[in-house]
Amino acid sequence: MNRVEGSGGVPGMPQKGRSGAKDVARLAGVSTATVSRVLNNSQAVDPATRQKVLEAATKLRYVPHGAARSLRSHRSKMVGAIVPSFDYALYARTTSALQQRLDERGYALVLAEHHYDLAAETRIASQLIEHGVDAFVLVGLDHEQALFSLLEDYGRPYVLTWGVDPLRRHPSVGFDNGTATLQAARHLIALGHRRIGLLSAPLPGNDRARARGEGLRAALAEHGLALDERHVAYAPISLAAAEAAMAKLLALPDRPTAIVATNDVFAVGAMLACRSAGVRVPQDMSITGVDNTDLGATQTPGLTSVATPITEIGRAAADQLVARLEGLPCETFRDYPVELVRRGSTAAPP
Repeated sequence: MNRVEGSGGVPGMPQKGRSGAKDVARLAGVSTATVSRVLNNSQAVDPATRQKVLEAATKLRYVPHGAARSLRSHRSKMVGAIVPSFDYALYARTTSALQQRLDERGYALVLAEHHYDLAAETRIASQLIEHGVDAFVLVGLDHEQALFSLLEDYGRPYVLTWGVDPLRRHPSVGFDNGTATLQAARHLIALGHRRIGLLSAPLPGNDRARARGEGLRAALAEHGLALDERHVAYAPISLAAAEAAMAKLLALPDRPTAIVATNDVFAVGAMLACRSAGVRVPQDMSITGVDNTDLGATQTPGLTSVATPITEIGRAAADQLVARLEGLPCETFRDYPVELVRRGSTAAPP
């Protein structure tokens, strides 16, 4: 078991290598007063100068010292969660479990989103540090190195969620996303399917989507098969987008006989497209999802999906960060199992 003894639990700002306002001013070629005006959101600075100052502050990983002064004396007891999107309901369920567990321990949750923009995630983290946030919950394994450097420089413990770092470099709580679709694809192959398609979120900034696509490819490779790239569709995570993407796959002359959707939203969107096109599920098309949500379970037929630890992730992340902030030993890596739940949306191919 991997443990830390109160990692990141001492309040206050570390001194090593920290840049100051004078360094930012020197790099940007402006006065320290201009730096102060920019960082205090004064409108009395022209846009070009403002941009130079912000770029210099980002390069130097500078956070104003007001936060440092306040945090030397006490903690804020605030934890920041930066998620890719508020629109995806599963992140809401995880952060709800996170907030409830933090509240039990006397901590508050501050929530922000970065829209799959990892540079924006780093900027948001810097702003939250400035406002005294003690620790961070991050989603996935994809993050800028600048973000990790920032958190290390300012002694902010963090935990990655919805995945487990295979190299054990970063504390993490989650599951193997590739295993989820591997299980779904093996189930479809056992039923006799050989033309299996993929319905996925876009890959940039989304290691979960990449891993789930790789899980399907790995299952196919086990049986000497390969994923036909014509049978792959990417879409934003919404029912309407998933339905439109699936409609394009259904229009192919050699369409797949089964679809591995990388979450239940995509899977239900695919089922809607099949209904509109007169394609029967599962007689003409088998569909699987990931996350085993009520959205899929209550469809007709019910959706075959892979159960993932949606709420457990939030509670475990809260427990780890509180322990580290309070100088207590904790488990820094938690890898939950996933399990295929078979329902009526899958059958042998026609």
